[in-house]
Amino acid sequence: MSSKPPEGLAADQVDSLAAVLGAVRGSRLRTRPDLVRRLGLGRNVVSQRVTQLMDFGLLDEGQLAPSTGGRPSRELRFRAEAGCLLVAELGATELQAGLSDLDGSLLAQRTEPCDVAAGPEATLARLQQIFDELLAERPVQAPVWGVGIGVPGPVEFSRGRPIAPPIMPGWDGYPVRERLSAIYQAPAWVDNDVNVMALGELRAGIGRNELELLYVKVGTGIGAGLISAGRLHRGAQGAAGDIGHVSVLDDDSVLCRCGNTGCLEALAGGYALSRDGLAIARSGRSPALADVLSATSQITARDVIAAAGAGDPACLALVTRSGRLVGRVLATLVNFYNPSLIVLGGQVSSGGDIFLGELRRTVYGRSTALAARDLRIKTSPLGDRAGLLGAAFLAADQLFSRACLGHWIQNGSPAGRPELSGEGVAA
Repeated sequence: MSSKPPEGLAADQVDSLAAVLGAVRGSRLRTRPDLVRRLGLGRNVVSQRVTQLMDFGLLDEGQLAPSTGGRPSRELRFRAEAGCLLVAELGATELQAGLSDLDGSLLAQRTEPCDVAAGPEATLARLQQIFDELLAERPVQAPVWGVGIGVPGPVEFSRGRPIAPPIMPGWDGYPVRERLSAIYQAPAWVDNDVNVMALGELRAGIGRNELELLYVKVGTGIGAGLISAGRLHRGAQGAAGDIGHVSVLDDDSVLCRCGNTGCLEALAGGYALSRDGLAIARSGRSPALADVLSATSQITARDVIAAAGAGDPACLALVTRSGRLVGRVLATLVNFYNPSLIVLGGQVSSGGDIFLGELRRTVYGRSTALAARDLRIKTSPLGDRAGLLGAAFLAADQLFSRACLGHWIQNGSPAGRPELSGEGVAA
């Protein structure tokens, strides 16, 4: 990634353009006097940058702002409709795809079953079909400015490639970013699915205005997204938050899909619940699950959670154990990281009070008094939308970052510039 500004724009111009645009995009500052007061830029500089951004089609003027004494100013508005973003979240068993404006507002979305283990060719081919359908159906033909996608495994963010993902055979090192950016002739960014969910909660959910947040997904697998000082923390290589492969038991009897034993995901995730639920259904220990197995020939994590909620003792034990094991790991993170809010997502987390109750008891019981004093643990109000919203914010934040903005703004849009995928913020 080049930090040198393109010809025609000095570094300070790029900095001030990005600052002004970011302030208006975030709806924090709406008038020129507000920008002068809050950004520490001179009146002439602010006026020049606003004019440039209007000429580039990124801002326009709206109604007169309420007068605070003196000459009233017109409000500035970010033109979110100038382009659109293609966004997706790939889960282990489900694919979500959507279309958003440049502000991260979803304009359309689709959800369908998907087996990510089928490999990148089949999965991305289907994703492309859905993207193309969404584009064909859009009411306004805004150009594609970027693509954002979350995948269920470790991602080397700087290259946009999954690295040794345990539940994604055939995806190791696959050039997801290059493929999508080449197809849609626009920059693309790829991240871990839980990271994009954390971004979604931070910007559009109950995590707004939080500086220290932990988003935890307990679905087929288990992962965490860390927000520190109001920013997503990816770590040195993009692997931060992979708590599903933390060892929680010295037990060699259960092999995790990563190849190790005793992993949290292998013992407490949705895959583990369905596996253990199938065992107790076959053994006759759970009459409720035996009936489900007879009727459907399979057992899902939702089946186990539903049976536990109905009072099935064997299922109750499985769900309670899952909540306790996840809670132990989260208590360690609370003591180490001291978040103010833990947001829980995923099908297991949203499945009922038994899991949540045991998780909360364990976290509060095993965390230090100071770290737990003001800690809140809540389920995600965004549900399945967190990943799509986060993918939209991921792409938009990268597009309008100082590192990327200066490379395309003079051309009017990043459409037709797939090489800009490497010009965003690395971490």
